[in-house]
Amino acid sequence: MGLIRILLADDHEVVRAGYRRLLENTQDIEVVAEVASGEDAYRRYCELHPDVVVMDLTMPGMSGLEASRRILAHDDSAKILVFSVHENEVMLNRTLDLGVLGYISKRSASQVMIEAVRQVAAGEIYVGQEMMPYLLRRKTSPDSGSLSCLSPREFEVFCLLADGKAVNDIAGLLNLSPKTVGHHATHVKNKLGISDITGLTRLAIRMGIMAP
Repeated sequence: MGLIRILLADDHEVVRAGYRRLLENTQDIEVVAEVASGEDAYRRYCELHPDVVVMDLTMPGMSGLEASRRILAHDDSAKILVFSVHENEVMLNRTLDLGVLGYISKRSASQVMIEAVRQVAAGEIYVGQEMMPYLLRRKTSPDSGSLSCLSPREFEVFCLLADGKAVNDIAGLLNLSPKTVGHHATHVKNKLGISDITGLTRLAIRMGIMAP
């Protein structure tokens, strides 16, 4: 394989700068664009079609999870490597089920990022060592099992509701009508047996999807 072209998506400029230096300190990797939001990650992917997207999951506006879903819907051969602070089986399951090829933690050693990029660029799955315990027990915890009943869209709505987003705000982020978001929100609450936003937030915190 020749030069690996990277799109780097993270909302923290200092983090992006650090990873850009790390990746470009190799002979075979080039960062062709940096973005700070899920919306821009999708837009720039469509413009540039990089070899690998290095994607944070938690960004303002559209999340990295939704951006990954849209990118893969646009191009099912897209190669995405998630690097995230989230270390739990729920987020790992969701990303792998979407078709994301790699998942590493932000606390991984720097060399892991380079190795992961090269493996994902080759079309191979790469799960960081720190995520292996979650990979081995995929969908085995009770809470993880309850969340597995949510469709990808419902899970995205669940995360945004748990984060305190209003229905109209979610509609804008996901390009849906408020009525459709309302239907999704009702289905989420019914499926999870939770009647209020506080309960959704507590579940998200318990699963490690949100910080306390």
